Amino acid sequence: MRWRSALVTGASSGIGAALALELGALGCDPVLVGRNRERLAAVARRSGGRALVADLADPDAVRRVAEVAADTDLLINNAGAGCAGPLPEMPEARVAELVALNLTAPLQLTRAALPGLVARGGQVGFVSSIAATGVRGEAVYSATKAGLRAFAASVAHEGVPVTTVFPGLVATRFFDRRGAPERRFPRPVPPERVARVLVRALEEGTAEVFVPSWLGLAARAQGALPATFHRLAHRFG
Repeated sequence: MRWRSALVTGASSGIGAALALELGALGCDPVLVGRNRERLAAVARRSGGRALVADLADPDAVRRVAEVAADTDLLINNAGAGCAGPLPEMPEARVAELVALNLTAPLQLTRAALPGLVARGGQVGFVSSIAATGVRGEAVYSATKAGLRAFAASVAHEGVPVTTVFPGLVATRFFDRRGAPERRFPRPVPPERVARVLVRALEEGTAEVFVPSWLGLAARAQGALPATFHRLAHRFG
């Protein structure tokens, strides 16, 4: 279907901004959620969307955004943050923030939007990560992305089509904020590519897509041979 309206979280930069432009080009009227007022306004001008400034790590902000999500044809849960390093050294508050932003907010927004999406024949999209298979030095981030995958699969049984994209490395500011250098393998892909793949998968009703596509092999290997997979992941990162 072509969507009249959409809500995209984490839309001030990276994959979210690319999704806003992709949807705007299709004639959709997107509501764009993000924390940075200036960048969000710039994306809204370029996409023809409407900016909604909110920090989704804040439960009150999530409730405010949920009221808007209840009236949309397409909900894309994209907002997220990472934090790298040994788990015992991660501050307790940072653990809570990652869980709130990466997992709790998508759960609550989807819960609020679901009745309307089912009634209008709408859809839900999730931006997870290949880290859902388990990544060395990013235990909390990986856990939230794995939780998102399981949640998406469960929501698909509640009367609404669901599509989840699992990117590998993406050329965004994400690595600047997560506290560790950017990995060099696999080669980072542009956020525009992830946005195009997700929108096309939504149009085709595909449940899961990987960017680049060969990462799907890694996910299958993790499921079929978990011990071997994690030994290789520990060695090669």
